[in-house]
Amino acid sequence: MRLFNLLLLICLLISCASNEQIPDSESVSKPFVTAQKEYRVSIRVQLPDGVTGPVYLTGNVDALGPWNPNGLLMSGQGKIRTAEIQLPQDFHFEYKFTLGSWEREAVGPSGMVMPNRKMKVDANRQVRIEIVDFKKDPLAYIEDWQGSGVLGTLVYWKDVPSAHLAHTRHVSIWLPPEYQAHPQQRYRVIYMSDGQNLFDPRIANTGVDWGVDEAMMKLVAEGVEPAIVVGVWNSSSRGMEYSPWHAAPRYAQFLTEELLPRVNADFRTRTGPQNTAHIGSSMGGLLSFYLVTQQSQYFGSCGCMSTHFVYVHAFYIIRVDCCTVFR
Repeated sequence: MRLFNLLLLICLLISCASNEQIPDSESVSKPFVTAQKEYRVSIRVQLPDGVTGPVYLTGNVDALGPWNPNGLLMSGQGKIRTAEIQLPQDFHFEYKFTLGSWEREAVGPSGMVMPNRKMKVDANRQVRIEIVDFKKDPLAYIEDWQGSGVLGTLVYWKDVPSAHLAHTRHVSIWLPPEYQAHPQQRYRVIYMSDGQNLFDPRIANTGVDWGVDEAMMKLVAEGVEPAIVVGVWNSSSRGMEYSPWHAAPRYAQFLTEELLPRVNADFRTRTGPQNTAHIGSSMGGLLSFYLVTQQSQYFGSCGCMSTHFVYVHAFYIIRVDCCTVFR
């Protein structure tokens, strides 16, 4: 860990804040001034057929988390639910609706996650909204992986347990289109954090997946050797599990002692650090940097995108984007 901290100091890397289950805008609440005038915002929603359980309002104010997916339980039992919240004058309010988690967020007519709803609070407001639908349980999308439009094949391992971590998690394994056609070929492996965001827009937190399969196929067309991609879904303990000062050492044990051996046993992989990389974004990028510096006997390369180096205990001034791939 001392070497890891030293490398951080040398690199002087800081990037944008964590994307931890936050909707499309990174807006956060502003401190309230007690003398500031407040207005009442009343929200009334009409639910789609079949929704009978709790519905929650979430948004960019402290009273809602901020952005806690079960921030405020809306009143009512039937198709009409209501909520009221006091907000300061001229506050730019952004909000969404969920069934209690980001996996069950409200979606638009296309079935995809919508941008944040927004309003400027300049008077008492009454808002009426019809919600078309909510995201299905992720298991429904997993069973219909072809419906994601993915290039290649997706294999899902559901509720993978770990002796080192408190939560089970799903794992997405992407195989390039040629995998079945060349049974003698072995492949390098890229492990990625926040695995639910990689391939399927119906599952991705923001409604837009990272397009990892498209990117891989574009690289193949340019002559780059294909690789297997293993996406490990995050858990409710994402921040702690990706933090080198908290549970990242245990997360590393999960990867190296439990997941890597299983992947190598089930798929035609090329092993060793020269054939194994880890890529992540935000806190996931910090995790990638940790793994390639502290677990170099397993991971020989890393991709650190928008890395949350601001999370380190020493706060730096310079911001540098870092992104390294296979050497």
